[in-house]
Amino acid sequence: MRYFIAVAMIMMGVGANADDKADISSALDAYHNAAAEADWDTYFGLTHEDFIFLGTDAAERWDKKTFQSYAEPTNGWVYTLRERHINITPDGNSAWFDELLDSEKYGTSRGTGILIRTESGWKFSQYHLTFPMPNDLAAGFTQQIQVFEKRQKMGQN
Repeated sequence: MRYFIAVAMIMMGVGANADDKADISSALDAYHNAAAEADWDTYFGLTHEDFIFLGTDAAERWDKKTFQSYAEPTNGWVYTLRERHINITPDGNSAWFDELLDSEKYGTSRGTGILIRTESGWKFSQYHLTFPMPNDLAAGFTQQIQVFEKRQKMGQN
């Protein structure tokens, strides 16, 4: 009976979760390390062909090719992990994460995203970088954004 339960758990993906989380965490670490070293072959090799990068600016919704064009001329960027959470779908084929990061340039940042299991390992389907805003600063800062957007809109007309 124990054998049957163990086989059933393996087939359902139970027990592989810790290994998958370790593999996903390794992929995230490799992603950040490659960005810090401007190793764009490794960095974009970790992304799926349908990859989308959502940057901090509302206009930054970039497909893989567009993001590569942006990234490759740069010297990279450094984000240091502070905290990470990983969740895996019940079928074990997709995962999502959120992580708090530190940046010398921007301070506290947050990365969120989705990875999918492929034959060659976990690949990023989406990565979203944000700057978490303290609630006490939100009203004043969002007002500044509204004024900025209004000025941009007026300049386009």
